Amino acid sequence: MPKTFFITTAIDYTNSPPHVGHAYEKVLADVIARYHRLKGENVFFLTGVDQHGQKVQQSAAKAGIPPAEFVKDITQRFVDLWKKLDVQYDEWAETISERHKKVVQGILQRLFDAGQIYKDKQSGYYSVRQEQFLTDKERGPDGEFGPEWGQVEFREEENYYFKLSQHKEWLLQYLNKRTDAVIPDFRQTELRNAVERISADLCISRPKSRLAWGIELPFDKDFVNYVWFDALTNYISFAGYDPSLSTFNSQPSTFRDKWPALQVIGKDILVPAHGIYWLIMLHAIGFPDDQMPQLLVHGWWNIGGAKMSKSVGNIVDPFVLADKYSSDALRYYLMSDMATGRDADFSEDRLVERYNADLANTLGNLLNRSLTMIEKYRIRKLTRPQSVKSNPVDEYGLRVSPTLAKIEYISAMTGYVPHLACQVALNLTLQCNKIVDAAKPWALAKDSAEREHLDQVLYTLAESLRIIAILISPVLPKAAHGIFDQLNWKMELSGKDERFSLADAEWGRLPDGHIVGKPVPLFPRIETTE
Repeated sequence: MPKTFFITTAIDYTNSPPHVGHAYEKVLADVIARYHRLKGENVFFLTGVDQHGQKVQQSAAKAGIPPAEFVKDITQRFVDLWKKLDVQYDEWAETISERHKKVVQGILQRLFDAGQIYKDKQSGYYSVRQEQFLTDKERGPDGEFGPEWGQVEFREEENYYFKLSQHKEWLLQYLNKRTDAVIPDFRQTELRNAVERISADLCISRPKSRLAWGIELPFDKDFVNYVWFDALTNYISFAGYDPSLSTFNSQPSTFRDKWPALQVIGKDILVPAHGIYWLIMLHAIGFPDDQMPQLLVHGWWNIGGAKMSKSVGNIVDPFVLADKYSSDALRYYLMSDMATGRDADFSEDRLVERYNADLANTLGNLLNRSLTMIEKYRIRKLTRPQSVKSNPVDEYGLRVSPTLAKIEYISAMTGYVPHLACQVALNLTLQCNKIVDAAKPWALAKDSAEREHLDQVLYTLAESLRIIAILISPVLPKAAHGIFDQLNWKMELSGKDERFSLADAEWGRLPDGHIVGKPVPLFPRIETTE
């Protein structure tokens, strides 16, 4: 059975509705998943929501409703957003599901039986906002805990701990051996530095007396699991992992055929959650080094250089943007205007600017003018040049090179930098528009001696548009279908993902005598009032 490409994202916390940062992460993962489907691979795309925790319990109490009811509404908001943005996942994770609970409790029991989990008493200053005990390292120069920790109080309580520090040397050796464990590489350096500072074990429980909204520990009914073994375990619990089987090789093939995953996460949860806790958890339950997930770490969308924050009130609502400009417009902006791994400043004006410049004025214009000329001069019928083995070189010194574009595109997508893949498709589109301006088909049409030349120009434009549609399909699925529809190409698969294949991005596939469709504005300009 062929290996399945498994991609997953951080699950979203249901204490507050989605914002544009959530949208970026899921669209990024969706684009990568679509690219692998474009290559003909089996894909398993997992995403979902984290529904437990003290913040949810507190928010539900404040709203006067049970936690299960509170998270149901916010969960639906996420589901609705991914549908609106054409995010096509294969499995949906909800941490309140019985399926997930069984895996979490099975793993906890195994580690407890193996002596990897123990009970101990802890006392100290506790951040209610961040739900964690603080150390002197968190104090400011004045000896006080900063406002970022919110309400801080002294607490003493018993909890269960996972022997995290016992696995410190293993994790350091693993990161030394695997240089691409984290992408981009500067994030791996950041992670390694954090691992060096591991000095304590990990608290994994909360007494039910103050947190009842969680998964009960299988070995002590007075405690619930606190976040880590719950939220992080979703990556394997919803992929078919069986906690009763102690070795990786004994896992069912349905799980092993998917794993390991490419996990798309934000930079704020690399350290310590995913880079330290998660990798050590997998190691502790028997995952070999070659089955560790790869972590693709993205940056933040900021506003004026500051992180989006509900408390600050600078959150951007992706529902509003998608309704106002279209899902394709938002997807294109998110993918084309941020370099993976780096931060970017969100600007609605910039969204409109990129849409109008790249999509309306460039790609939409090329499609419309090309089909209009084919209809006007050849009654929508293409004549395929006799020689289509190589990319055509226009006599004006402009090269239309879909073959080179495909190579550059594959390199960009393989490197998880879709903003460069967008640029490849845009460059090819710009080149085609230059061909029109230089060849002047309207002048060629007036000269019967230039008939063959006109046929070649028109075929070149139509065939280039077909290839451009394939290249943009992971980022702009609706637009790609729109181009194929107007080209009257693969109409039997209209609306279906299998309509697009990277193998078809080869020059000369449109047959001689092919009849194209009528031009319809694909990207109407967004008019703004200054």
